[in-house]
Amino acid sequence: MDFTFTTEQELLREAVAGFLGARYDLEKSRRAVKSEAGWQPAVWRGFAEELGILGATLPEDVGGMGGGPIEMMIIAEELGHSLVVEPYVDTVIVGAGLLKRAGGAAAEALLRQIVAGTARTAFAAVEPTSGHTLHDLSTTARREGDSWVIDGSKTVVTSAPLATHLIISARTSGDRRDESGISLFLTEFDAKNPPAGVEINSYRTIDDRVGSDITFTAFRLPAAALLGTAGNAWPSIEATVADAIAAIAAEAVGCMRKVLADTVEYAKQRRQFGQPIGSFQVLQHRMVDMYMELEQSIAAVYLAIRSVNAAPADRARAISAAKVTVSRAARFIGQSSVQLHGAMGMTEELAIGHYFKRLTAIEHEFGSTDYHLARYAALTRP
Repeated sequence: MDFTFTTEQELLREAVAGFLGARYDLEKSRRAVKSEAGWQPAVWRGFAEELGILGATLPEDVGGMGGGPIEMMIIAEELGHSLVVEPYVDTVIVGAGLLKRAGGAAAEALLRQIVAGTARTAFAAVEPTSGHTLHDLSTTARREGDSWVIDGSKTVVTSAPLATHLIISARTSGDRRDESGISLFLTEFDAKNPPAGVEINSYRTIDDRVGSDITFTAFRLPAAALLGTAGNAWPSIEATVADAIAAIAAEAVGCMRKVLADTVEYAKQRRQFGQPIGSFQVLQHRMVDMYMELEQSIAAVYLAIRSVNAAPADRARAISAAKVTVSRAARFIGQSSVQLHGAMGMTEELAIGHYFKRLTAIEHEFGSTDYHLARYAALTRP
């Protein structure tokens, strides 16, 4: 597999790494996530106005740069390396991905706002009884005159407290677990001032991000809120979630690169019995194992990135293989780095603990290791 980056792609990596190295301080970021705002709006504006990465993977006709999966991977990996909490994946990969595939004037207008940095999206898809099966939908939408009426509950809607717009999946026909009959609806959103028929419980997650549980009770939306055609949203959802998994897998690689580098550096400095602990052979073996897990993850991410535009079955196999490989590595590298740092590995003052929490969250985001292992087995069964 030839994965040589072009000059433009290398420049993109350098630009993102340089911006984050100069502007994204981990200590300042952790203070921001614990504030009322929960993030750094100035950083998001910088992503849009200085770097242009919010539109790097979006079409040129909405103000983007027309990049593809490789540009997505480069950006996500650098964001992971700096442990960025701002909602890049939820807005640019998931939200914009759904809008791009749905089409229409409303979707195009919102895509332009995303590129400009003035809009952020959250996808209300997971339900209390659905697990990772996003076509298992109990939330319903029924047509009443010129309105859609939505009833149901969504859980762990990541980035909802930061969102200006919400995309809701709901069943408009069919049985609960059918892939057909699923529709998407777009609405303006403010978690602090929910409209009638919407109840929101927001919280901070273990990895210092934000999410919400949302209940809809006879929530009315205009007919124009429907994205695409009624009942045909599942292919768009499936393809968009595949992109999102590839993106967070690349983000995990960025996290793991940083964690491994910090652990190796610590092992060179920390002394025990009069010598650096990095000189102990058993610890050298552990760090080599961490390196091997990282390299396998990089290869799996490359395969996933190469497959995001493949046929659905081929894409699903590559995406699940990457998720399993990266999740396994994230757990091993995260736990090993904490162990090698000793008790201080989980302190607020040290970066390792924060990276470990994010790697733990990624392990379960968009489907757990067990879920994707079972899916891969089913897809490869004769």
